[in-house]
Amino acid sequence: MDMLKKLFSLEGKVVIVTGGAQGIGKIVAEHIAAVGADIVIFDMQEEKAKATADSIAKEYNCKTMAVCADVTKPEIVAQAIEKAAAEMGTLDLLFNNAGIALPKAALDVKPDDWLKVININLNGVFFVSQAFAKYLVAHDKKGAIVNTASMSGTIINSPQKTASYNTSKAGVVHLTKSLAVEWCSKGIRVNCISPGYIFTELTRNVPQEFQDSWINSTPFKRMGTPEELAGAVIYLLSDSASYTSGCDLIVDGCFTLI
Repeated sequence: MDMLKKLFSLEGKVVIVTGGAQGIGKIVAEHIAAVGADIVIFDMQEEKAKATADSIAKEYNCKTMAVCADVTKPEIVAQAIEKAAAEMGTLDLLFNNAGIALPKAALDVKPDDWLKVININLNGVFFVSQAFAKYLVAHDKKGAIVNTASMSGTIINSPQKTASYNTSKAGVVHLTKSLAVEWCSKGIRVNCISPGYIFTELTRNVPQEFQDSWINSTPFKRMGTPEELAGAVIYLLSDSASYTSGCDLIVDGCFTLI
């Protein structure tokens, strides 16, 4: 058991979680804290992010902080990284999880709709990854990044129409691979997870006929939970994955296999 704990321990690490105020980000942040890490929540929902950070600190007896940060603004991201490093003492790992979906038929997508999704889901991942990597390089530190992509980067969703989301997540997968190759010489590993349909605050509000369609099309015959993503993220952030970079780990209940 001691060896198992050591394999997946994040003890002594400081982990940034973007989009960590709720949903997948919040649940995964809790699990990361449970295996020993201190947590920094980046989120636009300032009060909710602070409440999440305070709750994690109390529950897991770790150090936390919340930073209101718009991941689409490089200068704000850089300031947030600097602020987090100053308050936490260091930064080690990043879970890039902020994202949105705006389901709409492609013929009806307005330019602002398209740009909003791409800016948050793809550009935001790059801007935070770049600022975080610059911090690591400047301080001669090794580190790891896990990005949240989606099975939507591999398949086309149905019945909802989400061309902007699918495109952004496909971009995250290939960005992950590109950064992995470019940064391996710097000791920075970059991987991503690609969740299938996960039951969260957002998906529970989707029309029931959509949820039924998703479940019926998934061999597991259910949606996943945020808790079922935590192990994948912890593995990819931990030293157990020291020879793994550029990986897209699909966690989808076999959805993409049929």
